[in-house]
Amino acid sequence: MKKEKLIPLEQLEKKWFKDPEFKREYDALEPEFALIKSIIDKRLEAGLSQKELAEKIGTRQSAISRLEGGEGNPSFKTLRKVAEALGAQVFVTLR
Repeated sequence: MKKEKLIPLEQLEKKWFKDPEFKREYDALEPEFALIKSIIDKRLEAGLSQKELAEKIGTRQSAISRLEGGEGNPSFKTLRKVAEALGAQVFVTLR
């Protein structure tokens, strides 16, 4: 059986980020990643599991998992419920 050569993630990232199209697409996702990170951080600071947060806003754990995984397209109403359950606020700006 042939052994596969593993490439470290850091090495792949360096290669990918040299591609202007990849960099542009990656940068376009930054606001989404920042929102997801802030939700996860706030939930952990509050000491809540995904299931507990879901119960607080009247949804299922799988919905919180999808939200934190960047899947789906949550409404502003949903984001506001999540924020309120975490003692936070949602701010949206257009630039």
